[in-house]
Order: sequence, then structure tokens, then C-alpha cells
Amino acid sequence: MLELACGTGRIAIPLANEGINISGIDVSEGMIKQAKEIAKKQKVDIDFKVLDIRNFDLNKKFALIYLPFNSICHIHDFESIKALFNTVKKHLESNGKFIISVFKPNMNLLIRKKDEVVTNDSYTNPYNNTEVKHTENNYYNSADQVNYINWIFEIDKKTEKIPINMRMFFPQELDNYLKFSNFEIINKFGDYAENDFNENSNQQIIVCKAK
Repeated sequence: MLELACGTGRIAIPLANEGINISGIDVSEGMIKQAKEIAKKQKVDIDFKVLDIRNFDLNKKFALIYLPFNSICHIHDFESIKALFNTVKKHLESNGKFIISVFKPNMNLLIRKKDEVVTNDSYTNPYNNTEVKHTENNYYNSADQVNYINWIFEIDKKTEKIPINMRMFFPQELDNYLKFSNFEIINKFGDYAENDFNENSNQQIIVCKAK
């Protein structure tokens, strides 16, 4: 298997612990460094590399490539999407599968007012026992389909704001991007229980293969 945008190995490492031969790539050097450290502590062998998922060459093919948990939302423009899908095709075995997991855009969230701050969570920092309050606001630009999000963390009366810009992929649009790139959609699920995708689904979980 190959995980795209693997981050710190949150998915890849448990899979490796189950005996699955897996590799992972991510553009973030810091996350890959942490992934390698965690894998070493758990004594699992995973080939982690710092690479751009839009354009990489591992000189090998995989039975399964997956892009999980909304990572595709960080690919904003058409040329980048096309490059990503073409690169995936080059790394799939002849009958290999490609899986994308991304939420279905929620219009109630996208139409929030720009100055509206919403509380996400409060928790205790496990490293120093300080209380952390996590809030956010967002502005959705319907022209470029990007949701401009600010994550706001309040720690010891100090505030840190982290911008996270996420491209929205509407259901028919994402299907057509895949078909344009010569992928055949085998299944499309609406949740991780593999229920059929419909108007009430929160997720788009697409299983496809190259034509």
C-alpha cells in the first residue's frame, strides 16, 4: 500500500503493525520526521519519504493507493488535481485500486458569517497540563471553492491563529475529475460503514481503478 499525505503515520503505522507492507509520503518534513520516530519506537518498517503527492516517482507500483481524511482538500487548482491523479495512475499495479476519502461540503458551515467564531473543543495539553480552547471562523469563496479557515488556539491567555485553506469538492465534480483522468469508479460510499452514497451522506469515499 501507499498512503498519500500520510502526516505523522496515524494510519500507516497501525496498518504496518497488522503486517501490511506500506509506504507513506508527505510534503511536510516535520511530520515525516515524527512518523519515522514513532515507527522506530513501535519497531515497524515503513518507507516514509518527503515528497509532493502531485508529482513523485517511487519507481515501484502498488496494489492500493489511498488519500484519506480530506487531504485532497489541500489540492486547490485543476492542474494540481490532474497532476495528482496522473501520478497515482503511474504507481498503480494493473488491477490496483485508488481510494479517496473526503467530506461532502456542508453548506450550513460554508455560509457562516466571516466574523462568527465557533467553539470546536477544549482540552488539556498532555505535555504541560495547560487548558487549550480551540475555536474557528471561516470565509467561503464560492468563486474558487476554497474555504478559508482560521483555527484559533487560546493557551494561558495567549492566542495563536493558524490558517487552513481547504478546497471544497462537490460530489459530481469529484466524480468527473476522476473520470476525466481515466479512472473507473467501482464504489462510492457515504460513510466508513460502506453505506451507499446519497443526499444524506456526510462523506465521499470513492474506490476506483485506472482504465
